[in-house]
Amino acid sequence: MSFASISDRIIRRARELNLKQKDIAEKTGASKASVSNWFSGKDNPTRFIMELSKVLKCEPEWLLKGEYRLSPESSQRAPVENNAEYYGRIDAWDSATPLHEDEVEVPFFMEVELAAGIGGELTLEIQGPKLRFSKSTLRRCGVEAGAAACVKVSGNSMEPRLFDGDVVGVNTLDKRIVDGKVYAINHSGLLRVKRLYRLPGGGLRINSINSAEHPDELYQDKELQDMVIIGRVFWHSSIWN
Repeated sequence: MSFASISDRIIRRARELNLKQKDIAEKTGASKASVSNWFSGKDNPTRFIMELSKVLKCEPEWLLKGEYRLSPESSQRAPVENNAEYYGRIDAWDSATPLHEDEVEVPFFMEVELAAGIGGELTLEIQGPKLRFSKSTLRRCGVEAGAAACVKVSGNSMEPRLFDGDVVGVNTLDKRIVDGKVYAINHSGLLRVKRLYRLPGGGLRINSINSAEHPDELYQDKELQDMVIIGRVFWHSSIWN
């Protein structure tokens, strides 16, 4: 065993932690002479290796052998686990790409299209951009293919959950309000994506996640004539800039 290499590692860690020899002596219980010998390479810290590794915040094996360097706390950490699952490659497509047998095209509604709908009803025959969904994804979300639509989020009112430009998938057959869920609504011709809460007497509270800039809006039953629930949001997509 090379004492010099051990002393090099002791000196290195002491410098990184801004520790003097007297500090190490006090914290380990070793004599100042012993610590001086560790630093000079005249002796090794075998008797005090556990105390020294704790003071220098490294593993004893690293001090003695130089094989690796980990903090003592690392051995007490919970095992590392997967937090992601590989789904496969992303295939590029455009309007000319044939639909796969497991795919359906979902209409992508813009604000002007929603405003043009009679009585706020979605007209799925409107020609415009479309997005593709796998049928299995829709089944997993409990959404019928013919009832799915996509809308684009505008502004920062739903940050940090939904950002400006995000696209959300909407189940147009699910209009039953569940407090705290996110819905697309046609509010006097304006497309809005908000959290909804029921109020006593048939009223409605419209909530933005970014409530600091967009306070809650409270509406009584009689004020809801110009508000139509398009459907509940079941999916969203975000592009990171």
